[in-house]
Amino acid sequence: SLTTVVRASLPRNMIENSMFEEEPDVVDLDKDSTAFPALEPDEVVYEPRSSRLLVRGLGENDLDDEEEDYESSARLLGMSFMNRSSTHNPSSSPYNRQAPPRSCSCSSARMLVVGVFILVLVASMAMALYFLPGCTFTKAGCGKANSSTPMEPSYPNSTNGELFPWNELRLPASVRPVNYDLSLTPNLTSMTFTGRTVINMTILHDTKRIVLHSSELNITKATFQSVEVKVLEYKPWQQIAVSFPEDLKVGQVCVLTLDYAANLSHTYDGFYNSSYNDKTGAKRVLAATQFEPQAARKAFPCFDEPAFKATFLVRITREPGYITLMPVIKSSVNITVVVGLLEDEFEQTGVNMSTYLVAFIVANFTSITRNVSNTLVSVYSVPEKKEHTHYALDTASTLLHFYNTFFHIDYPLRKLDLVAIPDFLAGAMENWGLITFRETSLLVGNQSSPLDKQLIANVVAHELAHQWFGNLVTMRWWNDLWLNEGFATYWQYTSLMTEFPQLDLDNVFLGVRFKAMAKDCLNSSHPVSVSSQVTTPEQVSEMFDSVTYEKGASLLLMLKTTLPDGQFRKGLIKYLDNYRGSNTVTEDLWNSLTQVGVQESVSDMMRTWTLQNGFPLVTVSRMGGHVTLTQEHFLLSADNATHTSNLWHIPVTYVNDSCSSAPSSTLNVSDSVKWLKFNYMNTGFYIVHYGDEGWATLIDALKTDINTLTPHDRASLIHNIFALSRLGRVSFRQVLNLLDYATSETETAPLTEALSQLSSVYRLLDKRQEQRLVARMKVNVPCSGAYQDWGEEESVSRQELRSVLLEMACSLGRQNCTDQATALYDQWTNSNQTKQIPGDLQRVVFSTAAQSDLRWLSLMEAYSSTTYDSEKRKILQALASTQDPQSIVWILSTGLEGGIIQTQELPLVISTMSDGFAGHLLVWEFVKENWDRIIEKFPVGSYPIQSIIKSTTSQFSTQTHLEEVQRFFSSLKERGSQMRSVQEALETIRLNQLWMDRNLPTLRIWL
Repeated sequence: SLTTVVRASLPRNMIENSMFEEEPDVVDLDKDSTAFPALEPDEVVYEPRSSRLLVRGLGENDLDDEEEDYESSARLLGMSFMNRSSTHNPSSSPYNRQAPPRSCSCSSARMLVVGVFILVLVASMAMALYFLPGCTFTKAGCGKANSSTPMEPSYPNSTNGELFPWNELRLPASVRPVNYDLSLTPNLTSMTFTGRTVINMTILHDTKRIVLHSSELNITKATFQSVEVKVLEYKPWQQIAVSFPEDLKVGQVCVLTLDYAANLSHTYDGFYNSSYNDKTGAKRVLAATQFEPQAARKAFPCFDEPAFKATFLVRITREPGYITLMPVIKSSVNITVVVGLLEDEFEQTGVNMSTYLVAFIVANFTSITRNVSNTLVSVYSVPEKKEHTHYALDTASTLLHFYNTFFHIDYPLRKLDLVAIPDFLAGAMENWGLITFRETSLLVGNQSSPLDKQLIANVVAHELAHQWFGNLVTMRWWNDLWLNEGFATYWQYTSLMTEFPQLDLDNVFLGVRFKAMAKDCLNSSHPVSVSSQVTTPEQVSEMFDSVTYEKGASLLLMLKTTLPDGQFRKGLIKYLDNYRGSNTVTEDLWNSLTQVGVQESVSDMMRTWTLQNGFPLVTVSRMGGHVTLTQEHFLLSADNATHTSNLWHIPVTYVNDSCSSAPSSTLNVSDSVKWLKFNYMNTGFYIVHYGDEGWATLIDALKTDINTLTPHDRASLIHNIFALSRLGRVSFRQVLNLLDYATSETETAPLTEALSQLSSVYRLLDKRQEQRLVARMKVNVPCSGAYQDWGEEESVSRQELRSVLLEMACSLGRQNCTDQATALYDQWTNSNQTKQIPGDLQRVVFSTAAQSDLRWLSLMEAYSSTTYDSEKRKILQALASTQDPQSIVWILSTGLEGGIIQTQELPLVISTMSDGFAGHLLVWEFVKENWDRIIEKFPVGSYPIQSIIKSTTSQFSTQTHLEEVQRFFSSLKERGSQMRSVQEALETIRLNQLWMDRNLPTLRIWL
């Protein structure tokens, strides 16, 4: 057997210090999650040491005393190592980490120069101190002059010129709202609304001010304890305040009442108006809400931060032709003093809610309903689409029962509404008890393909998981958003793989983990749990990205497979039970998991994954029975620098050709073992490099027997070798050697990953106008022999593979593919769209047809008339795939205006166009010319803006484009120049340049 030993090069006393210090390289976040509310955590600077791991071949009892000493210290510092035998049972044992070698001594001449420099520096500092004005030095430095008068804080001016009594973006912690009593009267003719907000609150600290949020609301009257008061407003921070001459005392209960008027929002946040055309063509209007992350303040004055939870009592006045929806049951309908209007009063929420989870809708919708575990579950839609709601109701009912059972905590509200809104920017929003969706994310016809239903199930599962992770237990501040979104993403796949195995979500979840790595390998990435400042609206919006969602979910999967069976579930149940109704930080999660019997501290391991950005590269080298593992930061860098300062506690898993059933803390390696594959099933968030010999043995094994490795492990190898090629650790020739085996590949996961990687290369070459290489690649990309059967296919996995293969084949102009797609389209149009195209083939058929001018026009007619939302979206993608410049410009302009093409679809249109040669430059020019109008529709930093920036710039690879992108975004100033996505765009262009410089010669030989 093999046992882990780590030999450190530090002197003995330094080893002991590193063993017994209380984790000096991690600054803990505030653990007291019950305090109300938390201010911004202090900045955490996390700089772990480098590590080298040595796995040696030893007999079972061959450890000497010194080695036992190192083995015991490993539990504090190192990697877990897990064997995956044929039984695939996970467990873990600890590994150590080694300090970097001591640095060399300097020459005597260099020491003399350094000594002189230090003397000069000391003398200069002494002179500076001598001439400084009187100063009192403290631990923090020269904090104040030698005066007893403290420096007064600086306050901004309110809109009326008076000083505003607060000077921070985060609200003070002196007041806590307990209950909101809201009365709202929307006017769907004038697109305005009036409101009254009565806030019952308690005083937590003596204070002379109450500060809360309000944005674009005209406060007409304010009273405090029934006495009229003056309201000050500071618009840049969307804050209002009431000041008092005397302190409000701790424990005091008081009431603030605010009357106001406002316009319904014309963007997609706050209380906004929307419209659609019914089956007669008549325009219908509605009002809906989208408050996450910081837009509840646009509908009513409130303490608009996640930690300020309260209960809500809501009344909405409406015209008789509409219905109103709220997270709770309607308690009464009253006739108002205004003739022709009705007032709906809803029960007070029985749970404390963050403001961003409140929602209300005024519309003319219909519903279908079912009772599930004492909860009334309903799906709402416009009347014309009622028949498209059944699948969502079935899915929601099944998943609600699953989550109730799995978490041992029943959904706490009496009803759960899922509402399809015709004009909605996000895919969906988890408002407690009133989940809102795009129509394309909730509605699906009975005849729709399993792939279409897979999308609906994914979104429903994600939003229902939020009812526990996010709603019942909420992150304290947006820097820990992953506690909401990472969990909801993890559970959407886990719940569906359990309850709907026929949807084949394991392949999708694997692709999600690859997607997260693509963003997290850049300098511009961020930690999952951000310890640096997240305060401005732009910074908060930028937290909604692939790292928060997909990496968060990937880390939870890795942790789940690392912990002993059942411990993950027990820990999560304890977490939910401990913090239900309150707010948490990441450390609360780790503590809950540790408390249920995990021997090792979960926090020690997981901090290395959540408090620093990026992930490790594990390099494997083997000499006989000795296997050496080393780790470093996998960081794509255009300057080709080596980055080794970061360290992770890595739960390493593996499989080998002997499939031995040795204990999981050991690894049987003998000369007869031909190969080792690490990161079994790609459940770990790291990349593995095997060295030339290791890669050669794995490639030979696959060419000998493709089933030697699971499909996920084969996909993992393809993903890893492409990533290593971008890093410059393997040549593109080695990438091509591995892909040689793919001619025998038939499984979805490895083929889709290979085609995804190759299509990225193809698009780079296409945009660089490497016409000879593009032409050759059209012939050499392995998608010939794709499905010859264009009929119905039952398996979701096979549908996914077929659509990917055929889309690639047709986009490359393979004649047999384009002919068949065109024939299917003509049959569809000639039958007046009664001869259905299989759902998984619709996009390739429509996109192929759109390359013809006449068929593009007929597609435009179909887009306007179809009532099937999934079909409509595929038609739009096809229309956007045209290479005709006039059509491209028309679609972009129409999408920005809204109307025929809804503005919510503009990011999808831009993404699709950017993949084509004709579209990518036109789209970039369009974005530059219309930037100000675009950020009126989509807030700076929001996910649509992130998507637009990535789509339009990620395929540039020249110095000219790099400088152009840099100039444009630099000119934006506060209108977007500081976004993280801009840094990502510039970094990606530089990396594309580097990759092309390295690999064009190899590609010219291969092709």
